[in-house]
Amino acid sequence: MRALLLIGTVASLAHAQQRAAAVVVVSPTGPVRTIARALEQVAVGGRIVVRAGTYHEPMIIVSRPVEIVGDGRPVVDGEHARQIMRITAPDVTVRGLVFRNVGVANTEDMAAIKVVNTHGCIIEDNEIDDGFFGIYLQQVTDCRVARNVLRGAHRDETHAGNGIQLWNSSRVTLKDNRISGHRDGIYFEFTHGSLVSGNVSEENHRYGLHFMYSDSCHYVHNTFRRNGSGVAVMYTKHVVMEDNLFEQNWGDASYGLLLKEIGDPIIVRNRFVHNTIGLVADGAMRIVARDNRFEENGWAVKLMASTSDGAFTRNDFSGNTFDITTNSRESANTFRGNYFDAYTGYDLDHDGIGDVPHHPVQLFSVIAERNEPALILLRSLFIGLLETAERVLPSLTPSALVDPQPAMRPMHGASRLHAQ
Repeated sequence: MRALLLIGTVASLAHAQQRAAAVVVVSPTGPVRTIARALEQVAVGGRIVVRAGTYHEPMIIVSRPVEIVGDGRPVVDGEHARQIMRITAPDVTVRGLVFRNVGVANTEDMAAIKVVNTHGCIIEDNEIDDGFFGIYLQQVTDCRVARNVLRGAHRDETHAGNGIQLWNSSRVTLKDNRISGHRDGIYFEFTHGSLVSGNVSEENHRYGLHFMYSDSCHYVHNTFRRNGSGVAVMYTKHVVMEDNLFEQNWGDASYGLLLKEIGDPIIVRNRFVHNTIGLVADGAMRIVARDNRFEENGWAVKLMASTSDGAFTRNDFSGNTFDITTNSRESANTFRGNYFDAYTGYDLDHDGIGDVPHHPVQLFSVIAERNEPALILLRSLFIGLLETAERVLPSLTPSALVDPQPAMRPMHGASRLHAQ
């Protein structure tokens, strides 16, 4: 008897699966009017097509592998009351939907799309307006988040969540997303082996990109513009950042890129333009910084005494108020073959390399580092006399911080100043 019952149950499940549709269409006036109802009817691995319209429904739970595709930019509205979609199944695709009005909570990270403890998700070509958190990936692997537009609406970081957040995840690709108006545009924590490429993160309240304890990640061709600060890299090792633009991150505590307590970062072919500080390194070990352009920043590079064994080569410094500053009398980092527009040396043998070394740390940058209100004297005659005296007989600037082979010309095209 038990065997017969078991056979009957298996047969019923098989029959139910046969009845499940490969494609289910959701529309405001059709037989299926909610995504939740479509999830009950669609087959495993099937497709849900959501027609144009606005949908108000409780939080959508996606617990089976499906593809959810918008046709005509349908809107799913959280009414400022709830998380909109939660994905727990593997191999789920969400494409072409508009998510609006995510709920806000002090005890829960509500998101337009939250993916939890799974793998193989694809989240692409969606819009998220007025998200608390936008796209939240928690304990996921091998997912792709691409070409989404996320616009936060909260006016301060206290009430805002992050645009795209990854926690305890690996092998995730974030590509060609546009994020604005959030606390952090992109936030990584305990995330490894992931790629961030071609994203634009701008006008976020705190950081364009913020990552902690996230080793062996690669960041390439991204733009971080007009954020509270550009990018903060903390407690991490083996990070590669290349061909990114850090631009107009301007304010009394802003920087393009912060390296804090990290090891073996590679910073290559990036542009730092019009930031309060282009690059600040505090507790950073073995920086490799080459072929970068520092243009029109307040401070191009700040190296704290806790930073050591770094190598700065073939970088261009143009139009900065201060090229290099440090809070140490010693130098545990090397500079070689960089271009400084402030260099006043000569090249008698015409080999493109200055015949006398360049000391890039100005006396006044040391004074300003210790007492920032002194910046009011920046253009005064008195400071000019001090700088001249310091060049003749160095006493406060670190004599060991020197580029012995400064380049006579920019190595990466005409500087921004001269290209205008």
